[in-house]
Amino acid sequence: MAITTLLLTFLVALPGGAKAWHFCGSSGDVFAPNTTYQSNLALLSAGLAKNASSSPVLFAAGGVGDPPDTAYGLALCRGDTTNATACGACVAAAFQDGQQLCAYAREATVFYDPCYLRFSGRNFLAADGDNFAAYFSKVRNVTAPAENASAALFAAGSLGTVPDIVYALALCRGDIANASACESCVDNAFQGGQQLCPYNKDVFIVYDLCYLRFTNRNLLASATDNGSPMMLMNAQNASATAEVFDAAAATLLNATSSYAAANSSRRFATGVEAFRGWGVRDIYALVQCTPDMSPAGCRSCLAGIISWVNDPDYFSGSPTGRVLGVRCNYWYDVHPFFPGSPLLRLDAPAFDVAPPAPSPAPVAADSTPPADRAGSVFICLKRRKASKNQKTQIIPAPNKIKRGNCAIFDLPTLQIATDNFSDSNKLGEGGFGTVYRGKLGNGQKVAVKKLSQAQYTREGLNQLHNELQLLAELQHKNFVRLLGFCSHQDEMMLVYEHIKNGSLDIFLFDTSRGKTLNWEQRHNIILGIAKGILYLHEDSSIRIIHRDLKANNILLDENMNPKIADFGLGRLLGGGHTQTKTATVVGTYGYMAPEYVLFGKVSPKIDIFSFGVLVLEIVTGRRNSSFDNTYNAVNLLTEVWNCWTKGTALQLADQSLDGYSDSKVLRCIHIGLLCVQESPVDRPSISSVILMLTRRRIKLQQPRQPAFFFGGDFSSVYQQQHRHRNYMYDKSGVIVEDKFSVNDVTNTDPYPR
Repeated sequence: MAITTLLLTFLVALPGGAKAWHFCGSSGDVFAPNTTYQSNLALLSAGLAKNASSSPVLFAAGGVGDPPDTAYGLALCRGDTTNATACGACVAAAFQDGQQLCAYAREATVFYDPCYLRFSGRNFLAADGDNFAAYFSKVRNVTAPAENASAALFAAGSLGTVPDIVYALALCRGDIANASACESCVDNAFQGGQQLCPYNKDVFIVYDLCYLRFTNRNLLASATDNGSPMMLMNAQNASATAEVFDAAAATLLNATSSYAAANSSRRFATGVEAFRGWGVRDIYALVQCTPDMSPAGCRSCLAGIISWVNDPDYFSGSPTGRVLGVRCNYWYDVHPFFPGSPLLRLDAPAFDVAPPAPSPAPVAADSTPPADRAGSVFICLKRRKASKNQKTQIIPAPNKIKRGNCAIFDLPTLQIATDNFSDSNKLGEGGFGTVYRGKLGNGQKVAVKKLSQAQYTREGLNQLHNELQLLAELQHKNFVRLLGFCSHQDEMMLVYEHIKNGSLDIFLFDTSRGKTLNWEQRHNIILGIAKGILYLHEDSSIRIIHRDLKANNILLDENMNPKIADFGLGRLLGGGHTQTKTATVVGTYGYMAPEYVLFGKVSPKIDIFSFGVLVLEIVTGRRNSSFDNTYNAVNLLTEVWNCWTKGTALQLADQSLDGYSDSKVLRCIHIGLLCVQESPVDRPSISSVILMLTRRRIKLQQPRQPAFFFGGDFSSVYQQQHRHRNYMYDKSGVIVEDKFSVNDVTNTDPYPR
């Protein structure tokens, strides 16, 4: 039976994160546990990771042990990777995944976006006595005309004699008129063939702008031999009405094919078709044949592979598809992927049924102009039986897979983005985990939160995945957007948009930066937080109770608009909201309502309490965290209440404020005190709070004594019932020990998120 080895990689980090691609060797070629080969493989793993990271070109190859137990390996990190530590970490992760995904297989190939790895018990590094330098030299000579002399930027031919003959074909895309750009693309393909498919005589290399095929079999014998076409497709399942979209895509491809065959000497065309359904505005297509084909031959070649669009085993229902043959190829997508105007335009088809919205485009369909991308596919074929009808299916797994609005990132992508989670990129840490700034390969800035493993169990990861999908659907201008997550073995990381100005606490409690927040900005921040809470409590598809609202969970964008961070983590890591009590209290003391911290009772009113504390902190510029280990401490709530009852509350306004209205400041203090009342029944709903903030004619009720009031006769019900509890606090007011509590209160340090 023919054996095909596929090596596929993308050379740039595209705006797409995912599980590793992997190919395992023959099912019968395995090793037993605790054998010499397994030991050699472990040594090879450590050696390749170390050697690749120390190599100037981030590449390593070699073998460990004596035959027949020698383990051979090859590792290569992407050419634009400059961080040697991240390269080593990627190779090590690939080895670990390879042994897990291909358990006890003697041979495996693992691809991450930043690196790839191959190991085998067979010496695939050996040249088998062939003069490969001479072989590749012949390839170079055959393909040179495509770069220079050919007006069609195409070349095909052979060089040498049997058994050392080489057949090669190179073609640059039809919308590339620059010969030097073609030359550069083919040269890169030629170099890539030697590096990524070492010692292989049958190689197919595809870039966005060109492709190269060379082999020792006569692929030029027939101008209609399209080889074994390779498929790139979206991995999403077809929908019930997929045939509607499939028919439109096939219509566009057929029309574009006819145009290319009849109207272009380069046998190339692009097209666009208006489409009103499935959440799609237009469908884009590109087709091309080698220019030595006749119009009829080109049309016939394309027709043979366009039929796959309706094949339920392949493209049916996929919003993007690409087929790469030696003689003809096409690419269709719901996103524009070629520069300039299309050569052909079709009106929208008249369909009665509009299909559902497609998943976001895979990596091949990002909106970056092709000239700015270097996406490539490398296919090394060995002992492959030629077949015109054989379909080689490759489902792309870029550095992120989209599920709804939530992307799944792979670990090496985030390691490179954060400089291997360097301390220099640490933004902060708290009870939910540590946050790092990062930069993806496409330049997008992100914040990566590594969740503390104490917050979840391994068995709960699947449920965590499902909940994250729901959270990613929540979109609001006052939320920090969840872009996706990474689940690697027992580790879980969340990827958020990066917010420029950092957290609110920096501006409130830093004496120099606090002066930059005027009263109008502070009032806007208070109102924005309230609107975000309203969406969580009342307007979203699932009720979310934040549980950990505080100043360093409020981030400020470039216009100083507030964005709530960490929403939903209390739901994910502390239990759902169908229950009224939780065994895991997640939050920061000083912001937590008494019924929550003492009894674990969960309701929207615990967020109202936290919001009230925030309001008072924003107005005063002071933390609610002046605690010691006794009930005689004075906190912000106590001080504000004392001043309120004396009629001197205005003296608590932040001294850095100028030009504010006394009545507006007093009204915000009044609202804050209403929100921190001891009984949850007395606290207003968030919709009522927004009315109070926006309609000044609404008369406010007089507030009752706040919770955690340290200064009276200790008559509070909560204080009377729980004065025996032994709390210990750090200097920021975070519970660090509750010897008598059944609740596991999260330690949250006051760092920006």
